[in-house]
Amino acid sequence: MNQVKRTQRQSNHHLYRLACTLALCFVAILNVSAATTKSHFSELSGEPKLRSASALITDSSGEIIYSKDVDTVRPIASLTKLMTAMVILDSGLSLDEEITITKEDRDLVRLTGSRLEYGATLSRREMLQLALMSSENRAATALGRTYPGGMNKFVVAMNTKAKSLGMSDSQFSDPAGLHTKNEATASDLSKMVTAALSYPLITQATTTTRQEVHPYSKRGPLRYGNTNRLLKNKSWDIALSKTGYINEAGRCLIMSASIDGEEVSIILLNSFGKLTPFGDSNRLRKWMLTNS
Repeated sequence: MNQVKRTQRQSNHHLYRLACTLALCFVAILNVSAATTKSHFSELSGEPKLRSASALITDSSGEIIYSKDVDTVRPIASLTKLMTAMVILDSGLSLDEEITITKEDRDLVRLTGSRLEYGATLSRREMLQLALMSSENRAATALGRTYPGGMNKFVVAMNTKAKSLGMSDSQFSDPAGLHTKNEATASDLSKMVTAALSYPLITQATTTTRQEVHPYSKRGPLRYGNTNRLLKNKSWDIALSKTGYINEAGRCLIMSASIDGEEVSIILLNSFGKLTPFGDSNRLRKWMLTNS
């Protein structure tokens, strides 16, 4: 009987040692895997010499590839429309429901015009698509106005969503981004981009180059183009895109793109000059490819 117990103890000991060995092997495999999947943009040298006041480039895991003044709170203009889209899609409201533009949707802040005149009617989906791809302010405002509880409830929902994403230095004041109090840091916007990527309609709309809609029953169609000219550049593979501009914010651009087969997020804020965000994006891409 003692011999049997001794044999059992030896067997259990061998099993324990085998389990420990297997566990160590598993950890080693994970470490090797992590090492092999490390971003090849993680140790870049030199400077891309960007002209944007704030810039942040991260890889798919959230690791920072490049940063410049990422914690300064700045107006974000129409980048706001990404938050607008997420709140609408989270609400579960019918995307097929028709929305009609009214005088309440006019821009009394910047006095910008719109081809969506009073009485123009489109589905909620189409309004969302125009707000995202062509930065249509009246479309974005109409989305907020027709939210359950009206515009005030919509703005509350925007700020609640921002807090849920950990955007602690951000605030939203209107769905179109016309007010200067739509503010965020580059760090916070990186979180917003990551969240927006999980919405297929947002990625589809923000990367569509052209769209035709029929808001008037007795007129021809309206044709809209995307505000991001990089979508026409074959060297770019863009999964999500949004531009923004008001005087106080400067030119802004956020994107998710594949560079050399790796997904990266690009945040550019307060660029001076209409083409500067696109120039900065190309400078970034060249710098990353040259130094990787």
